[in-house]
Amino acid sequence: MAQEQILCHQRTRLSYKDAYGYVIPVGNTSLMAWVTDEGMIGTAGFDIEALANAGVPAAIVGVSEESTLENLDSLMDAEVKAANLPAVQRRVEIGMSGREALNRM
Repeated sequence: MAQEQILCHQRTRLSYKDAYGYVIPVGNTSLMAWVTDEGMIGTAGFDIEALANAGVPAAIVGVSEESTLENLDSLMDAEVKAANLPAVQRRVEIGMSGREALNRM
């Protein structure tokens, strides 16, 4: 029997603001993202270039040697793999942690 996936929402405190985490079940996988009042980090599947067209800083995070993407907390430790221009303008860099990227957005 297939395991039921559920929509998940949680809040965490960053250095200077709150971030809201979302897990959206899609088929046999889930899209995961943390969103602040100005930008977001998420798993592959989000169109960060479309968000750039709206002026929204966004980055895709992925697994590194030290992290896996199993839950929302793991996105904070995951490594930035791609960032759109608005995110780069806020000093988001490839290789930094998701938490550090969110703190810059």
